Amino acid sequence: MQKEIYLAGGCFWGTEKYFENVSGVMQTEVGYANGQTEKPTYKEVCNENTGHAETVKLVYDESQVSLSSILELYYDVINPVSINRQGGDVGSQYRTGVYFVDQQDEVVIKNSIVELQKKFKENIAIEVKLLLKYFKAEEYHQKYLDKNPNGYCHITKDKFDKVK
Repeated sequence: MQKEIYLAGGCFWGTEKYFENVSGVMQTEVGYANGQTEKPTYKEVCNENTGHAETVKLVYDESQVSLSSILELYYDVINPVSINRQGGDVGSQYRTGVYFVDQQDEVVIKNSIVELQKKFKENIAIEVKLLLKYFKAEEYHQKYLDKNPNGYCHITKDKFDKVK
């Protein structure tokens, strides 16, 4: 069964590249989620307090990879207690979040956050919300690290190797 989940994990370039290597993930796309404006541009998201988060849309085959497995992989490549910051990127657009479209996924996500919290003294900073708005990012951001292999990424090479 084909499902969707939207993950905000800092800069979307690396998060997209990471998840396109996961068996069962059929499609990835980068975009902007859950902000106040319609059809934002990258410049607006970075400079104009639109409220959008850089987000990766994942379309996956639930018979090949579970949402729980996707979330475990996601938690491995973010700092889940960092607020509005991942790696060298700072700002509310770089916050962490899991945005769902299937209401049944909310329980799976929240249960996984409870388990994740047990590993940290600080509060988990990942927002869990229904996806209210999503806009595909400009074409030059799609598959950015394929087009620019030396482009910036906060995810380390060993994490990419591990997921392959």
